[in-house]
Amino acid sequence: MTAVKTETSGGAIEIGGLRKAFGANEVLRGIDLRVASGEVVCVIGPSGSGKSTLLRCVNLLEEPTAGTVRVGGVDVTAPDVDIDAVRRRIGMVFQSFNLFPHLTALGNVVIAQRKVLRRGRAEAERIAREQLEGVGLADKTGSYPAQLSGGQQQRVAIARALAMGPEVMLFDEPTSALDPELVGDVLGVMRGLARPGEGRGMTMLVVTHEMGFAREVADRVVFMDGGVVVEEGPPARVIDDPAHERTRTFLSRVLDPAAARVGETD
Repeated sequence: MTAVKTETSGGAIEIGGLRKAFGANEVLRGIDLRVASGEVVCVIGPSGSGKSTLLRCVNLLEEPTAGTVRVGGVDVTAPDVDIDAVRRRIGMVFQSFNLFPHLTALGNVVIAQRKVLRRGRAEAERIAREQLEGVGLADKTGSYPAQLSGGQQQRVAIARALAMGPEVMLFDEPTSALDPELVGDVLGVMRGLARPGEGRGMTMLVVTHEMGFAREVADRVVFMDGGVVVEEGPPARVIDDPAHERTRTFLSRVLDPAAARVGETD
């Protein structure tokens, strides 16, 4: 399973001094982060730490208050940037599936190709079928969202993003809205995207609470809290042997929630 190839190359994400405030509430307080081409970086942390806001700033769904974001060498925070062109380079998969209920799985993957990329119908449908097959839904092309499970809907959303030929993929807690038995299929698709044939795959920045996935797939894990990066490094170190007490506390509650005391919060 691969994304449709684009003419542009690169795909690295470079974030420098990124800040984002909503009124007096500063959600991001100076984030510096680089994701190399083909690298998978998983971002973990408690609710309210700024993880989702970070992703939304990368594709300009939120306008940064200060700092810079570069994707594939292009400064997406420049005042004269073509926002639509930027978003064509970045695929994003949300917690909610955001599918059009009146369109089939095939139609949902076709529509953005037709309207944004101006692809012909035959080409758009060919690519859509390839991507749906890649996420294990070749037999669901004619099904409507209401006829699909949550995991299947999320896989349609991934196929839709890949069909646009992105240079990087952003995933914002893609399994958080799923029943536990459906999580594995979505993570399997992401695993294949990250490591196609065990080679280097798509550049991915993933906000997740799935520690097993982060351990197995991530090249690097970033722990955020209070709008800053507390620590980052290889999964084996950050998850299994964190350097900071805040990281240790968070992971102890995530990995063994039954051990948390009543009334404790992140």
